[in-house]
Amino acid sequence: MSTESGGEQILLVDDNPTNLQVLFKTLEGSGYRLLAARDGEAALYTAKRAKPSLILLDVMMPGMDGFEVCEKLKADPETADIVVIFLSALTDSQSKVHGLAIGGVDYIAKPFQSDEVLARVRTHIKLHRLEKALARRNSELEDENQRILNAVEEAIFGLDVEGRITSMNLRAAQLTGWPQADVLGESLFQLELFPGDTNLNEALLMLCEAGVGLRKNNVALSNREGLHIPVDLSGAPRSGGGAVLVLRDISEWLANQRELELAREAMDQQRQHMAHIERLSTGGEMAAGIAHEVNQPLTAVSNYAKVAERLISDLPSEKSAKLKDVLEKITIQAQRASAVIQRMRSYVKKPSGAKTEITLQELLKDVISLAEVDSRVNGIRVTLKPNETPLWVYVDEVQIQQVALNLIRNAMESTAKADSIIPVAVTLFGEGNLYGFEVSDRGAGLDPKVEEQLFSPFVSSKEGGMGIGLSVSQSIMQGHGGDIRYRPHPEGGAIFRCELPAFSPTEGVENA
Repeated sequence: MSTESGGEQILLVDDNPTNLQVLFKTLEGSGYRLLAARDGEAALYTAKRAKPSLILLDVMMPGMDGFEVCEKLKADPETADIVVIFLSALTDSQSKVHGLAIGGVDYIAKPFQSDEVLARVRTHIKLHRLEKALARRNSELEDENQRILNAVEEAIFGLDVEGRITSMNLRAAQLTGWPQADVLGESLFQLELFPGDTNLNEALLMLCEAGVGLRKNNVALSNREGLHIPVDLSGAPRSGGGAVLVLRDISEWLANQRELELAREAMDQQRQHMAHIERLSTGGEMAAGIAHEVNQPLTAVSNYAKVAERLISDLPSEKSAKLKDVLEKITIQAQRASAVIQRMRSYVKKPSGAKTEITLQELLKDVISLAEVDSRVNGIRVTLKPNETPLWVYVDEVQIQQVALNLIRNAMESTAKADSIIPVAVTLFGEGNLYGFEVSDRGAGLDPKVEEQLFSPFVSSKEGGMGIGLSVSQSIMQGHGGDIRYRPHPEGGAIFRCELPAFSPTEGVENA
């Protein structure tokens, strides 16, 4: 057996038994498997069933001649790839040209030489083998390329010079909603992926016809369901004509950009918040220093007034009584101013973070006293409705006073704005394991839009307000294991409720 053969089948077709016998002897032992047929019908039948690699086909046969057999073989997809070599006594050029034109690859004249037949058969078998290997490799490369294309995130279209779709990857089908089977061979423009964008469609046409490159960002693609998807688009001409169009879905990227922008805005707000807190801290330190400096001359005024009282004892009784009354009033007002300043110093000092046992009655009594100045400015009274039972809590006194004072001041400003004279009410309550207080007013109330994000930073119902008071107050209350809540006053106005865990001094801090 020849080492050059691969066991391919060869079909010998001739109506003359002697010729068939000669062909068998010629090819016998060459390593090929030999089949035989004595007419055209038998040749077509055997070829379709056995699918030989090569057919040695006699031209001059009764009934269906060799040329007709070849035409039928080439017309059938199942047999079209079979190599056909004609054998014929016809040696005229016209017959040879006709045989090659209808699909034959070679033409051997009768009577033939055995060596010539064997040499030509081997040559064409080799060529057929190489063609099959090349076709198989091309198919593998196409499959590999398709797998690569299906693995990428971008949608890729192959287009001919008229804009018809010649290929597309899986992502292109997913992005557009059009299956490959429905659009291959169809015009890209019939899909109306970019409806209404005349400039882009014209640019796509120029890409296909003239090879003009194209790149556009953030273009609205309309998929099969009519949904608009933002994409980046690029197109490049192909060397053999037509173009490649690449689309990248940027929906997720745009969403990430929006989130990043929101994060930046939140960071900027936090910077402003921290800057404002720093200014408040600096202002508190300045206020403490001013209070200290002012308290000394006020103490001196009080002392001088007392000295003056003793010095007027030698004056006539009428004048002495009047002066004494005036000096007493001076002393009272100086002591009152000093007390206000002392409370301010206590309030603006930095919280130590240390918690103490204290009753809400005592804590809020100091807050009401501290609010007297705002009460006079706004012309609004503040009433405290204490609970008869001592309400013990374990808190940072200064922080809870900060919350209470902030709510009371807001309530007084809202009441004054509404031209109401109804006092701001501070009510203590004890409910099971919750102790706390409510601050209610009969002011202007809150805008519903403000209510939705009342405790968010930088949200304020006051003109020019920074909107951090309630946010900080909520943080303080939640840091103590409690909370702060809001509800509209049924008769107009607002009610803020501050809740804290109940504390029993007899059980100690561990059980708080």
